[in-house]
Amino acid sequence: MHRPPPCPPYRGRFAPSPTGPLHLGSLVAALGSWLLAEQAGGQWWLRMEDLDPPREVAGAAQQQLATLHALGFRPAGPLEWQSRRSALYQTALERLLDEGKAFACHCSRSDLAASQGIHHRCRTGALRPDPAVRLRVAPGTVISFEDGLQGTVRQDVHAEVGDFVLRRADRLWAYQLAVVIDDADQGMTDIVRGADLVESTPRQILLQRALGLPTPRYLHLPLVVDAQGDKLSKSSAAPAVDAHAPLPALRAAWLALGQQPAALSVCSDGSSFLRSASTLFEPMRLPRRHSIPVAALHNTADTNAD
Repeated sequence: MHRPPPCPPYRGRFAPSPTGPLHLGSLVAALGSWLLAEQAGGQWWLRMEDLDPPREVAGAAQQQLATLHALGFRPAGPLEWQSRRSALYQTALERLLDEGKAFACHCSRSDLAASQGIHHRCRTGALRPDPAVRLRVAPGTVISFEDGLQGTVRQDVHAEVGDFVLRRADRLWAYQLAVVIDDADQGMTDIVRGADLVESTPRQILLQRALGLPTPRYLHLPLVVDAQGDKLSKSSAAPAVDAHAPLPALRAAWLALGQQPAALSVCSDGSSFLRSASTLFEPMRLPRRHSIPVAALHNTADTNAD
């Protein structure tokens, strides 16, 4: 009897952007992705998504990495920096252009304002010296996938997104292209990240298909939001994780992942917390929600603070 090939080993990652210090929202993604990799007996890698210099904060990348190290996180593979991988993105872009799957677009934001920024055809106008490059999305292009936590996600990419950018007019690489190339190049089998990226996933699956790349499994964790419902990275009220006293933040992240609050009450530092968490983690308790208010987590977690 023919046996199917074995499933590839689990390989996940945490991929922050250096736009500020590590805060509770990003810690939830780091801890959740690490726990699921540990639970599967797989690997957990780190990648720095430093693609957008205008938004980056000087020193933020090194501060994030130092905080993760102080909390006890140790990646299984080499740290990658997206800013050093431009040649890979260029090769993929040229292939898509050569195959007619991508095209140069001279439209400005004002050109697309009437269609809410959705591109279905280029408007007539002056040619720009550095046009954007977009993926061509045909009418009727619908992508559906089963998220490991959020359930079935279905998107009409043509109607809801349109032809999307792969390289911007300022010649910076778009997130959608870079993340697809990097995940494939690094052999990622499982992508665990925040629920704000659920809507981006159909675009990434479409791009994977255009390039003949494998599609990993996806699981989108609930976002931690402030009192106004804003993601913490967009909130001025998001304090940095204290690398010198990591337990309150780790406990709050543990609660955000739906885990039993008393399970880790005796841990003394980040490393002991992670060791215990890896054995006590219950994936079935992960909240099937899009967001969680930060106040509820702090109020509960602080009762266990040292």
